Amino acid sequence: MKRTKGRGLLIFLTITLTSVVFFGLFTKPGQRTLDIWQDELRTKQNWVHFRLNKPLPGTPDLSKMNERLAQSGVKLGAPIFMRIFKLEGELELWMRNETGFVLFATYPICRWSGRLGPKLKEGDRQSPEGIYTVRQNQLNPNSRWYRSFNLGYPNLYDKSFDRTGSFLMVHGGCSSIGCYAMTDPVMKEIWQIITATYKANNKSFTVHAFPFRMTARNMGVYHDPRWAPLWGNLKQAYDLFNETKVPPKVAVCKQNYVVTPGSMVKKTYEQSLKRDCSNLKLSANQNTQ
Repeated sequence: MKRTKGRGLLIFLTITLTSVVFFGLFTKPGQRTLDIWQDELRTKQNWVHFRLNKPLPGTPDLSKMNERLAQSGVKLGAPIFMRIFKLEGELELWMRNETGFVLFATYPICRWSGRLGPKLKEGDRQSPEGIYTVRQNQLNPNSRWYRSFNLGYPNLYDKSFDRTGSFLMVHGGCSSIGCYAMTDPVMKEIWQIITATYKANNKSFTVHAFPFRMTARNMGVYHDPRWAPLWGNLKQAYDLFNETKVPPKVAVCKQNYVVTPGSMVKKTYEQSLKRDCSNLKLSANQNTQ
C-alpha cells in the first residue's frame, strides 16, 4: 500500500513537471509568470517529498548540526536573526559570532499561502511580509503543527493600516493558511537553536519576511504600485543587512519602517518598533501618508 501511494505521488509529480516543460516550450510567458510557475512547481515537489517522508530539496544535513555549527564558527546560545523569502521559498537563519552575523542555514519552506504582498485582514489566507520581533512568550511547544513560534503579526506598521490577523506562525508540517510551514525535522532544529538562544539570556530575535530577494531585478519584475512603499522600506532593511551583516534597527513612524544601522551591542540590535517619531528622520523615498 505504501509503495502504491508513493508511486502515485511520483506519477503526479512527473505529470506536473511535464506540464511546466510544455508551458515553457510552447508559450512565451513573461519572467514574472515563469518565476511564479517555478514557485508553484517547487511547492508541489515539496508536498510530494513531505508525503514520502523525505527531506525537501535543499535541506541541510540535520543529523550533523554540531558539525555545521563548528564549520560556521558559531555556537548554540548565540543571538540569531532570520530572513524569509516567499518567492524563493527559503528561510535563512543567521547566528552571531565575534565579528558579525554569519549564515548558518538556509531551509526550504515547505509551504506558504497567498500571493506576493502583505497580509491585510483576518482570514485572507495570506502569509505576512514585514519586520517582526519574536520573544520567548511567542513560542508554542505544543502546537498542532509539532512546534511553532508566532511572528507577532500585526506589528505597529500593520496596525497603522488597520490590518488584522492572528496566530501567524512559523511551524512544522507542510500546510499553510497564512503561516510558513517548515516540516517537523527542520522545525526541530530551528526550535533547538531558538530555545538555546533564549536560555543564553537573549530576549528576542528579529524576522524579516520579504516577498522575494530584494534585488534590482526583482524589484523591477515584480513592481506593484500597491506595495511599493512597503517593499521600498523592506529593501532598505535588506540592503543594509547585506552591507553590514548586522540586523538593522527599525522603528515605525507615520506608516513607515525607519531603518538605521544596527550594532553588535545586544541592546541595540534587538528589535524596537517605536511609536515615538520625534527623533526619527524619514528618507526622501519613504511614504508619509
